[in-house]
Amino acid sequence: MHLVPTQQEVESLLRSTGALRDGHFEYPNGLHSGSYLQVALAMRYYQQQRILSVGLSRLVRANPEIRAVIPELSIVAPATGGLPVAYGVCEALRAHQVYWAERENQSEPLRLRQYLDIVPGEKVLLVDDILRTGSKLIELRNVVESRGGEVVGLAVVVYQPNPRTPSFEPLPFYYLARLDSDYHGPCELCRRGVPLEKVWV
Repeated sequence: MHLVPTQQEVESLLRSTGALRDGHFEYPNGLHSGSYLQVALAMRYYQQQRILSVGLSRLVRANPEIRAVIPELSIVAPATGGLPVAYGVCEALRAHQVYWAERENQSEPLRLRQYLDIVPGEKVLLVDDILRTGSKLIELRNVVESRGGEVVGLAVVVYQPNPRTPSFEPLPFYYLARLDSDYHGPCELCRRGVPLEKVWV
């Protein structure tokens, strides 16, 4: 395993832990896919969590501007999927602290956990397990900036964009592996009668 794991090594790790699966899956929005990815299933295991977190932290640390502010750097993540990554990256970087945002229900906006607040001018790295649509990280960035924080970069374990995924330029953006999205309506697997498994996320 390389100090920063390669695309192939990350995919192999995800498959070995059950975080990346092949099959016939239906997501809550009704779309189908031939694969299912849930990074949290890999983050359950200490050694795999360390490999992913340390690898991601090395990419971040290579940026001299971010490296210079690490002692004061805060890691901010959406609950719950981003938290294992955030704590792992914070530990590996020896950054200052971790914040997280959550919502009471899907109809409400993200908000920082009670008793957590951003200090104006605070340097913040946004972290999550996966970036697909980008909507959660956009909302998280807005939460941080509305409180006077300065987002200095974004880091995720897996980048799985679709044609509508926004760019976060000019912010530095780091990921360990890029996987293609293959979400669609009724598909060839449906026509072949391959059993369908519904997934939660």
